[in-house]
Amino acid sequence: MESLVELSEQFSRLSMFPFFDMAHYVASVMSAREQSGAVNVALQSPIASWFSAMLYCFGGGILSSVLLAEPPVSIFMNTTNILLASTIWYMVYYFPHDLFYKCFFFLPIRLMVAGMKEVTRTWKILAGITHAHSHYKDAWLVMIIIGWARGAGGGLISNFEQLVRGVWKPENNELLKMSYPVKVTLIGAVLFTLQHGHYLPITRANLMFFYTLFLIVTKVTMMLTRSATSPFQPFENVLQGILFGWLQTANAVEEKPSSSDIKGRSAKNTEGKNTGEQKNKKDD
Repeated sequence: MESLVELSEQFSRLSMFPFFDMAHYVASVMSAREQSGAVNVALQSPIASWFSAMLYCFGGGILSSVLLAEPPVSIFMNTTNILLASTIWYMVYYFPHDLFYKCFFFLPIRLMVAGMKEVTRTWKILAGITHAHSHYKDAWLVMIIIGWARGAGGGLISNFEQLVRGVWKPENNELLKMSYPVKVTLIGAVLFTLQHGHYLPITRANLMFFYTLFLIVTKVTMMLTRSATSPFQPFENVLQGILFGWLQTANAVEEKPSSSDIKGRSAKNTEGKNTGEQKNKKDD
């Protein structure tokens, strides 16, 4: 037990720069490149492609700054990280013969990069909650929202990122069709906010360790099985049935035609048919 506590403490003191941040940028830019039409945009307008990649890399910081009424451009004050992310963007899109992209597309390397990116998600959620707490003491909802935005900002502002590439798909809004990373980040924001308020019987270091472990295992499993289904889907279905099932039942009853309506339609069809036959006879 003491070894686990010590391991959690050491894990909580990990520095994200440079290796974990690099993994986050690589995974983010590769995800941006794999969007439909992204390569053509990179060839036609490198500036739009670069800005799109920066939204993927720093979307959480930009969104949380907007929500807290802070300058969103402040994220670009960290010149070192911007240069690092920009270098990775250039190598992913423009490296000769696509060797850089192909290297990180190799499954074992991609799994490692994805796992390291999930580590940064935990740190971003915590940073968002701490930052929100410094502005609004013990405002749970604000802390959850900012932690969520900081950890999953790239997904939450995906519609704006699509506009940069000349694409407009409002039906793909993350609030309408929430992806697994956005869902698990929201759950993490709730858990860390409760822990911050001392409402969970677990230390921050232990929660960071177990939550990150869960993120890595589920992410790697989903990549290996090529599954896009959220692990929370069974629980979501149960909760939806309990909380909102009555509404779905009511809508189904309203949409289902009654027996009187069916009889009325049948009578009208029969009457119309008889009228048509009589008209044909007169014409004959």
